[in-house]
Amino acid sequence: MKAYSTREVADLLGLSPTRVRALVRSGIVTPGRDDKGRAAFSFQDLVLLRTAKGLGDANVSARRIAKTLRALAEQLPTDRPLSAMRVQIDGDRVIVRDSNSSWEPESRQGVLDFSIRELGEKVAPLARETVQRALRSASSADDLFHGALESEQIGANDDAEAAYRSVLASEPAHVAARINLGRLRHAARALDEAERLYREALELDPNHPTARFNLGVVLEDRGATGEAIEAYREAARLDPRVADVHFNLARLYQQAGDQQAAIRHFARFKALTRDGAE
Repeated sequence: MKAYSTREVADLLGLSPTRVRALVRSGIVTPGRDDKGRAAFSFQDLVLLRTAKGLGDANVSARRIAKTLRALAEQLPTDRPLSAMRVQIDGDRVIVRDSNSSWEPESRQGVLDFSIRELGEKVAPLARETVQRALRSASSADDLFHGALESEQIGANDDAEAAYRSVLASEPAHVAARINLGRLRHAARALDEAERLYREALELDPNHPTARFNLGVVLEDRGATGEAIEAYREAARLDPRVADVHFNLARLYQQAGDQQAAIRHFARFKALTRDGAE
């Protein structure tokens, strides 16, 4: 397995070597040592350091970054690698998400999506009544589709699923409805149905990058790593500007032992996120 030097880590992540060393001193990562005693970072170290950089860019304090990521590392079972986690800022909270759940590492509490929870507490009942009225009066597949989107926005996923199914009953070739329904079924862990819906969308539109990317995610969730790589590769070909595609490919290639491919896609991810920040 390839080990990365401090300079390589700094170049890949857009950090100074001094900042990398400071993150090591904070205890976020504990790199190995090469035969000359120099720090040798693993790909998992890269993922943690990249997460720390993102939290720092979001103005999270260095102490809190270290506390959060150390807590996360302690909480993860061995079958849930850090490279599969997605860490984000939601107001004043640090939230970790994977394909199964969301939680706050500091409190160890599971969380719902903040925006949906807030809507549910304040305005969702009124909004849902309005959306349901619009769905009942919909006169076309497009009206139903927009009603389904609005249902999702207020957290009424059951209504959204029913509306997307109605769209497909009246217009079976509606690709976006098929993808969105697949995403909802995917979130509900109905992986067989989600995969089927994504594949049906691709039969209708083989060059749809979102359907291809979503298929890669569901295949990864099912443990079909080789098929997931192929789906992500095709998604990258269809739209090479999507940073997450390259990050996911880097993770999977690293797990598969293809270090050169992992480095290539990680570098592409770095370039895209750097360009997006400028």
